[in-house]
Amino acid sequence: MADESEATASNLSPAEDHGTAPRETETLNDPASRPDEPLEDEEMPLADHIEEMIKRLAIIIAVAGLVTAVALPFSERVINFLWYSIIPFDQLGEQARPRLYHPLALVLTELKVASLAGVVIALPVFVYETYLFMRPGLYPHERRYYLAAVPTSLVLAVVGVSFAFFLVLPAVFTYFITYTKDAAVLAFGLSKTFNLILMLMGYLAVVFQIPLFIMLAIMMGLTTRRWLADRRLLFWGGFLGVSFLFTPDPTGMAPILVTLTMITLFESTLFLLKWTGN
Repeated sequence: MADESEATASNLSPAEDHGTAPRETETLNDPASRPDEPLEDEEMPLADHIEEMIKRLAIIIAVAGLVTAVALPFSERVINFLWYSIIPFDQLGEQARPRLYHPLALVLTELKVASLAGVVIALPVFVYETYLFMRPGLYPHERRYYLAAVPTSLVLAVVGVSFAFFLVLPAVFTYFITYTKDAAVLAFGLSKTFNLILMLMGYLAVVFQIPLFIMLAIMMGLTTRRWLADRRLLFWGGFLGVSFLFTPDPTGMAPILVTLTMITLFESTLFLLKWTGN
């Protein structure tokens, strides 16, 4: 019997002898047979995670600081451009000229304007550094999506700043002038006025990241479109609270505009996901 078994095995043709190889390859390529965890994922001590996180945060801060330093020599030109583009000089005449009520008001405003450029550039750097931090735990398709989010983040930040410049800020200042011009003599302090301008621009640069954050969260399996849609009223309330907290306008005009913008971005992203079926 042993001789017959050996003879049977030896009579197999090379094609039959290697017939199992393609089936093994097909099994490896089958999505159902892929490992449950990314191949590079490995356990690290908590101290190592914290150390790496601090290093990546330091890189983000360093990039923001470098961009701020480069933009500082051009900040005075940017101040003049923003001021006379947003404040309706044709309506107010000399009243629209900026007033300095502090000896360091101009210098501090220049620093704030330069730091806005640092924030805008630091946003995609933040996305990229978080990608590097999470890379060992990501699947290949997740890595592709995350890398695509880096330039997308910069584009959304620029769109957010432009939205503030062309729509939100002109509406806010028109409203301010309308309800104050008959009650008092208008005078615009450079420092206080630019605090509002830069706060809204920087805030909306971050706000316009909402679609990107939602897409990444769903892609990573952290949430689902249905879960977000079922809790939309909670998100709306959160948007309103955050807007009043970070928008320096006690009249409520700017926070309401920003809240409506956040809700529109949130709902538009959910609608797009539902429409595309993703």
